Amino acid sequence: MDLMHHSSTFLLPTIPLHHRPSLTYALVVLNQTLPRFAPLLWKHAQLRLCADGGANRVFDEMPLLFPEEDASDVRRRYKPDVINGDMDSIRKEVLDFYRSLLCILVAGALGGRYDHEMGNLNVLYCFSSLRIVLLSDDSLIYLLPRTHHHEIHIQTSVEGPHCGLIPIGVPSRSSTTTGLQWNLNNTEMRFGGLISSSNIVVGEKVTVQSDTDLLWTISIKKL
Repeated sequence: MDLMHHSSTFLLPTIPLHHRPSLTYALVVLNQTLPRFAPLLWKHAQLRLCADGGANRVFDEMPLLFPEEDASDVRRRYKPDVINGDMDSIRKEVLDFYRSLLCILVAGALGGRYDHEMGNLNVLYCFSSLRIVLLSDDSLIYLLPRTHHHEIHIQTSVEGPHCGLIPIGVPSRSSTTTGLQWNLNNTEMRFGGLISSSNIVVGEKVTVQSDTDLLWTISIKKL
């Protein structure tokens, strides 16, 4: 018979090289009180999954294990990779918090058949509470929800300078920006009228405020 090795090295703060496990750890957090060594389990796991209300436990109890630290910093450091279940136990504010930390990158979402491209843009509106970025070789697009003021930090080594702000579905009666060559100042935008296409970023930060959802797009440089 083959020999099977067993070791609780996941309970050690650091694992010595000669004790490194051959196993890959996945951590599943259920809706029960977290053990005091939960941060160690989190550290050694390659996948961290919360089963529904288990996310409430991580949100509420991880900060208690680090009383000297800011609770929000702890929650951002110990965020689950996956939250799964029928979502009848997780609190709305907990789900919204973890959603705000998630960004979904969608490669190959632009170009090709136009109806597919428009369908991908529609997904941004269907799931406006999530951060979703559509990417191609030439550009990226994401949604700027009207519920927030936006600061866009430009990575000038890889993106820009051409950009655009586009309302889809409903006109924008008032949009205001900074950081663009042609800024908007309580400007109305709509199809059949003005849209901010072929604009140019002039610095490393753009701010946007609008009364409606806007699509932000910026070119990606050929490196």
